[in-house]
Amino acid sequence: MSEIPILFEDGEALVIDKPGGLPIETPRKGGPSLEDQIEDLKLGFQRAPVPAHRLDTDTSGCLLLARNPKALKRFNRAFEEKLVEKTYLGVLAGIPDEKEGIVALSLSKISSAEKGWRMIPAKKGKPSVTHWRVVAENGGKALVEFKPETGRTHQIRVHAASGIGIPLLGDPVYGSSAGAARTMLHASAITLPRENKPPIEAQAPFPADFTALGFSGAF
Repeated sequence: MSEIPILFEDGEALVIDKPGGLPIETPRKGGPSLEDQIEDLKLGFQRAPVPAHRLDTDTSGCLLLARNPKALKRFNRAFEEKLVEKTYLGVLAGIPDEKEGIVALSLSKISSAEKGWRMIPAKKGKPSVTHWRVVAENGGKALVEFKPETGRTHQIRVHAASGIGIPLLGDPVYGSSAGAARTMLHASAITLPRENKPPIEAQAPFPADFTALGFSGAF
């Protein structure tokens, strides 16, 4: 049996609760990854499931996996057509003046020898939109619910830092690694509609390291 919690399971899909700090693919330098547990996630099926989207290494929570190539193709199309609803929770390293809003900043990838690669707001970048609202405040930090319309790399992280003006707590690229052992971002829910079938719906439990900061899942 897999050590990773299963949040949803049927004949074509799994949704797992990916631990924060676990990369999906094996890092170049080696070390544990989700790939190590893919065989266990077959759960009696012949094929190994394949992730249908991406979560950053530090991000915990809902990760959708397809159990066959046809399902993967349908799921990919649903993401492209913006039919998938995703909800994230993040802890900001401060409290914003506004309590809700929409960030619309196009994003582009840059790379340098010193800093490696990162995403930056750029007019010629890919359109990116995130809805957000503060759901709790504690100890000079804010718990924020994010609902991205698009699924760009590092979208919520850049939109927090450059759009809201306060980076996610523990983000070493767009803020500071101080204050948390990881970038405090959690994929709390996912819904994917399907033709002639009930939708894929899953919610991930509230993370223990969020609770340790004085927040709770009740809001």
